[in-house]
Amino acid sequence: MIIEIYTDGASRRNPGKSASGYLFLNEKGKPLFSHVFYNGICTNNKAEYIAIIEALKMAASSYGKENEIRLYSDSEFVVNQLNGKYKIREAHLKPLYNEAIALLKTFSGFSIQSVRRENKNIASVDHELNMLLDRIEKNTPNSQKTRAERQRTL
Repeated sequence: MIIEIYTDGASRRNPGKSASGYLFLNEKGKPLFSHVFYNGICTNNKAEYIAIIEALKMAASSYGKENEIRLYSDSEFVVNQLNGKYKIREAHLKPLYNEAIALLKTFSGFSIQSVRRENKNIASVDHELNMLLDRIEKNTPNSQKTRAERQRTL
């Protein structure tokens, strides 16, 4: 079976409050599963890697490693790192890169491709991430917000 995975990460005020998510489709384009989650404070690139890692873990546990993975992300930076086109210069990203590569290699096959943010599946995940971050910001008491966040909410 081929599993298409669309991932996205978002960070407000990079670094800032962040979320990651993914959408699984079968080879016919039928949605199988989606999930978004809050990461806490981190950079956008870290949120992108977290989305990929968590999606791969879910694919392995839910569908098995005998499947082929087609991974899509709107982060050209992360895709180029995973495809070996860019070096990983940021020390905090190296362990995430290593974990993502190790997970990818456990499947029967994989490909990684950059897609535009306007891709309907990426846009769907992005929309869910922004809804989650909006809910979190709405429910954060003003006293716990950073100075910049308090100024924006006045």
